[in-house]
Amino acid sequence: MKQLTVAAALLAAFAAAHAEPATYAVDPTHAAAFYEIGHFGTSTNRGRIPVKEGSVQLDRAAKTGKVDVTLDVAAVNSGIPPLDKHLASADFFDAAQFPTAKFVGDKLTFNGDKLAEVSGQLTLRGKTQPVTLKANNFNCYQNPMFKREVCGGDFETTIKRSLWGVNYGLNYGFADDIRLQVQVEGIKQ
Repeated sequence: MKQLTVAAALLAAFAAAHAEPATYAVDPTHAAAFYEIGHFGTSTNRGRIPVKEGSVQLDRAAKTGKVDVTLDVAAVNSGIPPLDKHLASADFFDAAQFPTAKFVGDKLTFNGDKLAEVSGQLTLRGKTQPVTLKANNFNCYQNPMFKREVCGGDFETTIKRSLWGVNYGLNYGFADDIRLQVQVEGIKQ
């Protein structure tokens, strides 16, 4: 019996080590980027940018993958319609010319079996800069409604908006640093 248990464990380990990469379609109803920016050192302005589309390729055994997510900056939502209009203007996102932003991450870093970071490139307003998203939470589970595996988590980073040409208000005290929190879940295809 002990030999059978050892053999089963070795087969399971072999199968996991040779697992194929899986592709996950990002679920826009469970994905968004949230931003926070200081307002004259007194309060914090916050808003939400919905995910338009995306995919994740993940090979947990090899600890590799690729993330490709498109954000709909034209649909930015601060909860204040006049501010949303200003954020979509050329002063900030210039959504008429650049209606989307895109993150492509191709370097996944693991801490043991847990995803710790995703590094890649963020394109915003036609400019591309490197960005690393730290995983605060990451998990895969069998979704009872979809009857498929879902993987996702919460990620965060801080960027300097001036690197993408978003300079409005810097000369009168608006912060350059923006904290981004990204929620994303993908459904295995």
